[in-house]
Amino acid sequence: MNRPLISVAIPAYNESSNLDELFERLRAVFQTNSDKYDFEIVVCENGSKDDSYAKLNAWRAKDSRIRIIRLSRNFHMEGGMMAALSEVNGDACVIMSADLQDPPEMISEMIKLWATGIDHVYTIISFRHGESRFRRIAAEIFYWMIDKVSDTPVPRNSSDFRLVDKQMYEAFNALSEKYRMVRTVWGWIGFNSASLTYERQPRVGGTSSFNPFVTAGFAIRGVLASSLKPLKIIPVIGIVLSVLSFISIGLGALQAVFRGVPFPGFGTITSLILLMFGLLFLMLSVIAEYVGMIYTETRSRPPFIIKRDRL
Repeated sequence: MNRPLISVAIPAYNESSNLDELFERLRAVFQTNSDKYDFEIVVCENGSKDDSYAKLNAWRAKDSRIRIIRLSRNFHMEGGMMAALSEVNGDACVIMSADLQDPPEMISEMIKLWATGIDHVYTIISFRHGESRFRRIAAEIFYWMIDKVSDTPVPRNSSDFRLVDKQMYEAFNALSEKYRMVRTVWGWIGFNSASLTYERQPRVGGTSSFNPFVTAGFAIRGVLASSLKPLKIIPVIGIVLSVLSFISIGLGALQAVFRGVPFPGFGTITSLILLMFGLLFLMLSVIAEYVGMIYTETRSRPPFIIKRDRL
């Protein structure tokens, strides 16, 4: 009987200074589990500007378990991750970064949980070493927001470092949507999950490609792609403005009857403006619902995912 194959999917961008230690530590993990599992490494060279590709080729020549995908340009972390996942063959796949902030040694713990029947082992970051206070606060705000907005569960401070069963990554690869936040998609796919907690260490080498504006744009797209709740706020605003406008018209009429009109036309104009804005938001809410339905259809997600018993 063939042993289960564990894939490791790694997007890499300008990680030349980290690759030697990364592969050495991965090989040590593979050796520890070599009695029960086979392994493969799929690295997505994500448009690096250093000599990452040359170093990856050198390692591939030394270890046949390493496969390389080279992208035409940098498609950011999410694009590299999806490209690597599209090429793996394992019975389970570990997704991790190449900067060694995700400790390879945790793979052994993930495999043990997977062997017990857990399909999805995700990680929770308890503390981020080597990151600025601003970045830690921004991460907290983002996770609070995505937790409130997302239609599917997104554990607070979860990372992309995780193990997913073959059924899960095949379902993930089958999705056709272009704008997706990977961390929210795993919750939508479902299956039984377990978590591991770790402290994220500073980068071993190289420099972070973190850009606050790019990250902010990614966060906004992630929030919008994970839920239709922002659209559902529009009718609430419309209803509130409409109610306020009617109250304003009523109060203006009562004041005109009992006290006269101190500023002719002011109350009427104000009430009409509120009323028109309320009606405008109500009409926009109808359009927003249709836009949301169109958006849901264009994502082309399957209506269900079948979970099969493991052989």
